[in-house]
This record gives sequence, structure tokens and C-alpha cells, in this order.
Amino acid sequence: MPELPEVEVVRRGLEAWVCGRTVDRVEVLHPRAVRRHPAGAADFAARLTGQRLGPARRRGKYLWLPLETAGLSVLAHLGMSGQLLVQPEDAPDEKHLRVRVRFTDDAGTELRFVDQRTFGGLSLHDTVPGSDEGLPEVIAHIARDPLDPAFDDAAFHTALRRRRTTIKRALLDQSLISGVGNIYADEALWRSRLHYDRPTAALTRPRTAELLTHIREVMNEALAVGGTSFDSLYVNVNGESGYFDRSLDAYGREDEPCRRCGTPMRRRPWMNRSSYFCPRCQRPPRVRPGGPSGVPAQ
Repeated sequence: MPELPEVEVVRRGLEAWVCGRTVDRVEVLHPRAVRRHPAGAADFAARLTGQRLGPARRRGKYLWLPLETAGLSVLAHLGMSGQLLVQPEDAPDEKHLRVRVRFTDDAGTELRFVDQRTFGGLSLHDTVPGSDEGLPEVIAHIARDPLDPAFDDAAFHTALRRRRTTIKRALLDQSLISGVGNIYADEALWRSRLHYDRPTAALTRPRTAELLTHIREVMNEALAVGGTSFDSLYVNVNGESGYFDRSLDAYGREDEPCRRCGTPMRRRPWMNRSSYFCPRCQRPPRVRPGGPSGVPAQ
């Protein structure tokens, strides 16, 4: 699934091409694309029509467009294959076009939601009262992401220590820190020389600070080249793929030499995913003999 850099690339495209435009007409071409809007496709289209779209916003892997007058926001979740494309009105329909949004101006472009696997979708939601960003109430529980200026590093460290889990599980917990998925977790852990099963209770404040630095570095580097695209499904609003996959140090590099020490990288099954790591640079935590699993030796 797309992670923070890929979603941020899309957000920036929406900001440039859609912000400030007024909706003229909405076509829902597949009901699953608006299944998270309980009132159904007709209601979604009717309530969105005539609304002016505010600045595109993002929290973690979710992005939304506030409606300037309705106290509502259009929430987009890309799922595994969702794409938000800005296309000329006369461009041929994509094979998996699910929703079309046309505007009242004469710019000649429309917003299209394309989703091959229909795991993503669009929906309208009430916003959190008093939220300057029009944050949809349905995602109010999602934590801020590490690129958010309001992200609290000290509070994150405290929460890590209290959570008593392992570090990669914590990084993928969107209520603790949002936007980090399997790819960028593996990349940041490799840069930090941390094994994915390292207990969070053992992390010192300097190690947490170092980890956050690497998370931010790898995400900003990915943003600079459009994110990570392993296939044609992850694209920006103009249909262009990112190419950070060429710079990955850990993810997908099983049996290739570690870029730091030359040891062959390993892959291990992990929570229905895979974890990629260097067995020399990222040594697994030692467990105290006879002690509970995950308790590091002193």
C-alpha cells in the first residue's frame, strides 16, 4: 500500500490542480468506490455537487479535501491500487475508472478516481469541530506523522517505552505514528541499525531520536523523487511513477549485499508481510535465558 511519501505526492498534485475549484457534476461509476459513504452513491454525488474544494490535506496515509462551506471533507483512501488523476475532460476513460468529478470552470480538466482492485474509495465526513484543517472525524484517532511540524518527538518516545511491543510493530501502529508502512520502516530500521524485533522498552531517548531522524530522512528523499513505485499502480495526479525504488537499501534486497558491510541481506516472514534486514548490522535482540520472550539481556 502507498505510504506517506506516495500519498504526499498525490496531495501536492491535488493542491496544484484541484484546490479552489467548484464541483459541477459527480459520476459514481462503481458503488464500491463510495462504500465508506453510508448514504450511498447518489447522496455522495448530490452533496458534493456545487461545493468549492479547499486546500488538500494529509495525515499519514489518508488525504482529504475540505469543502469550504459545508463542514464536510472528501476523504480519500487509495488502498492498494487507488489513483487520483487530473485528466483532460476529453481523455479516454481509464479501464478502472470509478468516480469522475467535473468542475464549473473552463480549465478543461477533471478529477478521476481510478482503482483496479477497488480496495480504496472516496467518502464524505463531518469534520472535527474547530479543526482548521477540516480533519474528518472518522480519522481523528490517527496519529500525526513524523513530517508534521506538530509531531511531538518526546511524547512519541514515552509512548514507545510504555507500549511494550517491538519496534517495527510500533512503527506500523497508525495510532502511535502515522504514514510509516512496511517499506519505509525497513529502510529507517536499516539506517538506524535496529532489528525489527527490538523491544521498544529498551530504546533510549537518543536511539528514538536517531530513528526519527532516519524516518524523516528516508521519507524526504523518497518525496524528492516522487515516492516508491514498484508497478504502474502508484502514480501522481499526472500518471507519473516515482523512482525511489532504485535507492532502497533494505526493502526487496534479499540476498543482495548490504550497502554498509557487504553481508547478504535477509528476508523473514513477518505479520503477513516480509521484513528485510542485514543480519550483521541489525543483530536480533538477545533474550535472557529462561526469561520471557522479547526481554533483552542486560
